[in-house]
Amino acid sequence: MICCETKAETKDFKKIKKVCHKALKELGKKNFALIVHGNSFPSVCGKNTGFGTQNSAGGKSLMEFSSGLFNAIQLGPQGKTKACDSSPYTGTIFSINPLLIDLEQLTTKEWGNILSEQTFDKICNENPNKDKNRTAYSYIYNAQDEALKEAYVNFKQWDNKKLNKEFEKFKTENDSWLSKDALYEALTIENNNDYWPLWDNKTDRNLFNPKTEEEKKASFLREKEIRLKYADEINYYAFCQFVAAKQNAETKKYALKHDLKLIADRQVAFSDRDSWAYQSLFLEGWLLGCPPDYFSKSGQAWGFPVVDPKKMFNEDGSLGEAGELLKKLYKKMFKENPGGVRIDHIVGLIDPWVYKAGKSPMPKDGAGRLYSSPEHSELAQYAIATMDDLNLELGNDKEKRVKSLTKEQIKKYGGMIEKIVIAAAKEEGLNKDAIVCEDLGTLTFPVESVMKEYDLQGMRLTQFVKHEDPEHPYRCCNIVPRSWAMVGTHDNQPVSMWADSMINTHEGYLNVVNLVDDMYSELQGKQRDDLIVKLTTDAKALMNVKLAEIFASKAENIQVFFTDFFGIKDTYNTPGTSGDKNWSLRLPDNFEEFYFNSINNNGLALNLPLILKMAIEARGSKFAKKHEKLLKELEKLI
Repeated sequence: MICCETKAETKDFKKIKKVCHKALKELGKKNFALIVHGNSFPSVCGKNTGFGTQNSAGGKSLMEFSSGLFNAIQLGPQGKTKACDSSPYTGTIFSINPLLIDLEQLTTKEWGNILSEQTFDKICNENPNKDKNRTAYSYIYNAQDEALKEAYVNFKQWDNKKLNKEFEKFKTENDSWLSKDALYEALTIENNNDYWPLWDNKTDRNLFNPKTEEEKKASFLREKEIRLKYADEINYYAFCQFVAAKQNAETKKYALKHDLKLIADRQVAFSDRDSWAYQSLFLEGWLLGCPPDYFSKSGQAWGFPVVDPKKMFNEDGSLGEAGELLKKLYKKMFKENPGGVRIDHIVGLIDPWVYKAGKSPMPKDGAGRLYSSPEHSELAQYAIATMDDLNLELGNDKEKRVKSLTKEQIKKYGGMIEKIVIAAAKEEGLNKDAIVCEDLGTLTFPVESVMKEYDLQGMRLTQFVKHEDPEHPYRCCNIVPRSWAMVGTHDNQPVSMWADSMINTHEGYLNVVNLVDDMYSELQGKQRDDLIVKLTTDAKALMNVKLAEIFASKAENIQVFFTDFFGIKDTYNTPGTSGDKNWSLRLPDNFEEFYFNSINNNGLALNLPLILKMAIEARGSKFAKKHEKLLKELEKLI
């Protein structure tokens, strides 16, 4: 429950929003987005099922809280996940995660009370994490399915003509992907396993990838058999997708009504369901991964399939079967999310790192960049870069190995961006500013060239700045206007924890010197030295300056992860690790009270008036003098 004191503070929050909105505009910010994945949305007190969703009353309360301060919410991937893997980045590309369905709505008259209040209350009461800001993934995965099965049975008995008509229309309009995804569900029951490579039946494994006329005939008969045998289970899967899509559409309207754009997240991965349904479109024997980097010295073997370049485009440059599929996906995402799409790991679309199935993602085991390996015995056939374009003194996992490209080559590297992503956005009435490119970490020359050629907006993550490099793009003074600046993402420690790790360390001192020189260049002598001492010994002071840095930068767009905004001192995901802790962190149900208490008591939540005041002052004395009145308004709200 939100206490009376918090409600009083909420009234003042309207004034804070108004003044901060003015300050953001003066600092040249076009977008200010809160990053919060669907599962991390809060619940209404007493109605915590074990999983968050933007479609719930709790989700809408967060939107009301955010409205007027933020103008966008960056969601995570929305795909259906597996019982054994809660990562949203391994979900389906078309199907929506049924866990994002708000069960409470199904208990209302609008939905014919197809879910009993008793079932909903039981799920909430038995949620093992009902008093924690953590999802209860294993629990709700099964409980949600049972509840939705109850709702489905009652939906059929209700026989609402209007909704039945909508349902049939939904199935027809989405048949190209829905029929395959639903069929996979039936085959998991038939084979008693939801991982298709382990299915005993070879025809089931290769149902949409037959190699001979005999296999095609067997696949045709088998599909007909399974669709007949599991007709109700297939229809149930479609029902869940219908409900999820309908709720998402209503939530989009609600967000837009509150001046909030929802930004989708397209993961680089394909789920097991997708790799089965479209396996004929993938490059046989190769998987997508990551070379040795900041997170892993031995690289990352993601195990995701790689789209076959020969299936992406035809010889005349038109879209091939795989290209058409992906364009259909992006059109769906842009249509459903007018705020745009964040593309996770843009490198994977332009210059992907691939490795042999059964091998490590290390160069010594034959791994390389799909389009940048003209010397590779197997990958050379896909190479866009030539031997003359390579710096052969560098290993094939090094960022700058490709040193030069012609305009024509850059266009080939950017084929998927231009002909699929940008084209899909345009066809849905959006421009390239609706494309947010996650270009963190490895940034090869082909990727840099494509980003520049198409004037795409990348990301600048200040927590990853290299203090020894004065030209590093993540330094405040080097952040370009057409970018999204942030302190951290879902894969980083909250800024409060980062600041703690920097205090009284040599690395912290080097970071602080950069910060002071970038943010307070007018300071000289003792004033500069005193500030450096303070920031190397005071974690909260360092945290606030680090937050102010992204607002003081020239970036037109800002993103803040929910842990940084609300002052939650916990990590959402740690790359290279697994376990229940990853992907489970949520906003507490009393998130408003939590936020104001954090501002007033421990100072960990983002005090926006303070941060914006610091950002304006960091722009220099002339800029500060011009906004003297605004600075006084912000001062009163701190």
